[in-house]
Amino acid sequence: MERRRFLAGSALAALGGAFGSVPLDLVSARAAGGAAGGNQPKPPTVFTIEENKKYSYLPFDNHTDFDDAYRDFIAGLPGDVIVHDGRVVFNAKPFAIPVDAPPPATVNPSLWRICKLNGRAGLFKVTDGLYQVRNIDVANMTIMECGDDGLIIIDCTTTEIAAAAALELYQQNVKGGDKRKVKAVIFTHSHVDHYGGVGGVTTLKAVQDRDVRIIAPDGFTDEAVSENLYAGNAMYRRATYMYGTDLAIPPGAVANPIGPGAAQTLGSGLGVLGASQSPTLFTPQRPEDWVTETGQEITIDDVTFQFLLAPGSEAPSEMHFFNPDKKWLCTAENAVHTLHNFYTLRGAKTRDISKWVKYLNQTLDMWGDKAEILYAPHHWPIWGNAAIVEHIENYRDAFKYIHDRSLHLANNGYSLPQIGDMVKLPAALAKNWATRSYYGTVSHDARAVYNFYLGYFGGNPADLNPLPPPEAAPRYVELMGGSATVIKRAQEAYDKGEYRWVAQLLEHVVYAEPKNQEARNLQADAFEQLGYQAEAATWRNFYFVGAKELRNGVPDNCVDVTRAEYLVPNITLDLTCQYVAISIDSDQADRKVIKINFAVLEDQEEPGTKKEPEVKEKRSLVLKNSVVNSRATWVADPDVTLKGSEPNFNEVLLSGKPDVAKASLKSGKIKVVNGNPQGLLDLLALMTEFPFWFPIVTPTSPDSEPKACRVTP
Repeated sequence: MERRRFLAGSALAALGGAFGSVPLDLVSARAAGGAAGGNQPKPPTVFTIEENKKYSYLPFDNHTDFDDAYRDFIAGLPGDVIVHDGRVVFNAKPFAIPVDAPPPATVNPSLWRICKLNGRAGLFKVTDGLYQVRNIDVANMTIMECGDDGLIIIDCTTTEIAAAAALELYQQNVKGGDKRKVKAVIFTHSHVDHYGGVGGVTTLKAVQDRDVRIIAPDGFTDEAVSENLYAGNAMYRRATYMYGTDLAIPPGAVANPIGPGAAQTLGSGLGVLGASQSPTLFTPQRPEDWVTETGQEITIDDVTFQFLLAPGSEAPSEMHFFNPDKKWLCTAENAVHTLHNFYTLRGAKTRDISKWVKYLNQTLDMWGDKAEILYAPHHWPIWGNAAIVEHIENYRDAFKYIHDRSLHLANNGYSLPQIGDMVKLPAALAKNWATRSYYGTVSHDARAVYNFYLGYFGGNPADLNPLPPPEAAPRYVELMGGSATVIKRAQEAYDKGEYRWVAQLLEHVVYAEPKNQEARNLQADAFEQLGYQAEAATWRNFYFVGAKELRNGVPDNCVDVTRAEYLVPNITLDLTCQYVAISIDSDQADRKVIKINFAVLEDQEEPGTKKEPEVKEKRSLVLKNSVVNSRATWVADPDVTLKGSEPNFNEVLLSGKPDVAKASLKSGKIKVVNGNPQGLLDLLALMTEFPFWFPIVTPTSPDSEPKACRVTP
C-alpha cells in the first residue's frame, strides 16, 4: 500500500492529468525571434470547407445531449467572471456559444457542437441533494449534500480559485447551502484537474484535525507526483501544444478578421481552459481514508459509498463509486462524452485498454441494473437506467472495437502508421456522440494499442537504426533538388488541398534549414488548414500552436515547472533521488564517485528544544559509473552522512543548486553527522537545468537549445 501522505497540488504543479493546468507565465509567453507580424493566419480554403461538410452524416438533429447538458441550470457566475486579486482570471462569456449558432468555416462542425455543450458555465441541479458546477474549469466540481448540515465534494477543479468560486456559487444559490459545511472531499483519480483546488473548499487545519475527510484511491499520492516528475519538463512543454495555452481566447471574445475560431483554442474537448491558470498552492497531509479494494464501503453521515478500484484505466490511480440508497453512479473519467485517449498527446505511459473495458464491465455487473443517475467529473450527467446502461455499453464497445480491430490488423502484418489510418468505428458507434474524437481520437488510440502490445518498432530492418531527422533531412532535401524545389512542390500540393502531405514534405526542409522562413510559413499554413478541419480539440490546438511557433518562434520567458513548490513537502526522498538520477549530466559525471547517506527525521527539530527527532528512514544515494542509485539502507564509507527532514532534503536536491544546499546547511535545516558536505555540493553541480521552451516543430540541437532557468523551490 502507498505511503500515507497527501498532495493537493497547484496549477504550477500540473499539466499532468487528463488536462492538467497552466502557469500564468506560459499563457503570457512572448515569442522569440521569427517572423512576428509577417505571415498571418489564413482563411479556410475551399478544400477545408468541403472537408468539413463531410460531417453532415452525423445526427445533428438529436438534441438529447443539449437537453441534458442544460437541464436544471440554476445560476451562472456573477457577471460571468471569476475575479482574483483585482483581475479577471476566467471569463465565461466567450464560451457561451448560442445553441442555434452555425459552425464557422474555421471550426469542424462536430467540434463546434461539443463546444456549445461545454459552454454553459455555472451551477446545475442534478437531483435533490446533488449539484454540479460545470464549465468554469476543465473539470466539474460535484457537490453532494449529507446529513442535516454537511457537504461531500467530489473532485474540486484544478485551482483553489475555481474551487472556491464553485462552492460559493452553490452556497449563494441553494436554499440552506450557506449553512452547510464540507465534511469530506473525494478524489476520483490522480490527475490534477480533479484535486488541485482542494484548498478552495477546505483548510489544512480542518484536514489535520479530521474535521474534513479526504478520500482517495490507493496509490493516489505516488501516481499524482511521479507522472509529473520524471518526464515532467517534456510533458509540460508538449502540454502547451495539447491545450493551446498560448493561443487566443475563443470566438466572440476578440474581433477576428477571418472569422470566429481562426487559430484559436476551443478548449480540450473535455472542457474549457477555465480558471485553471492560478498558481495557488495547498498541501494538507496524511489523511487516513483510502479505498484499497473493490467492494469497500465508506459512510459519511447518512450517505454510503460503494467503491470499485480502477487502477491503470484513464489514470494510474482511479475509482468508480455508487450510492446504493440514492442510486447515483460515478464512473470517474472512464465514461465521459468524448472518446478518451489511450495515449495522451502531452506524453504519458500508454494505457492498458483491456483494463478499462474490464472496469466498465465490472461497473455494469455491480450496479448496471440499479443506477438511475450517472455523473462524472467532466461533461453532463445522464438520467434513467436504460440510458445509463446504453451509454456505458457504447463507450465500452468503442474501446473494445479499437483494441480488437487494431490487434486484428497487427496480426495481419499492418504497421503502426497504417493501423492509425485503417481503424474506423462501425456506423453505430461512429454516430454515437459520446464516442466522437474530441479529446482522444480513433487514429491515435489505434496506434496506442499497437504500441502497447508491440512497441514502436514495426519489424522492418530499415527502421532498426535510421538516421535521426536532423541528419536525414538535409539529404532528403538535396535528393529532391534543393529547398526551393521542395517548397515549390509543397505549394503545388497545398493548392490541391493535400495538407497532410505538405506538412510531411516541408518537415524535411524545416529540419534541414531551420531558418528558412518561407518553408516555415507554408508548413504553418498547412497546419492551420488541418486545424480548421480537426474534430479533436487537442489536434486543433497542436496544429495552431505549431503554426504559431513556425511563424514567430518559441517564447523566451523563464519557466521552471519541474521544481514546483508543491513537490517539496509531498514527494518521497526515494522519488527525489530518482529525479536526481535523471537530471545528472552523465558526461560530466564520468569517473566520479559520490556516496551520501541520509538520516531522515520524523520532523524538523523545533527551535528552543533539546529533543532529537527520531530517524524514520535511512537512505543512501550513490553516483558511480555515471549512474545514480538510491537504496533504503546506508552504504559503507560515505563522503557525508546528513540528517534532516524529508522536505528539507527534497528542497535541496530538487533545486539542483549548491547555493541552496549551503544555505540549508548554514541554517541547520540539514546537519552533517559525519564526513564532508562537499560531496553533496559536487552532486548538485552535476545536475542539468532542463530548458522548458525546447523546439518542437524545428530540430533541437546544441545551437537551438534555449537557455534553462532554475527557480528555487
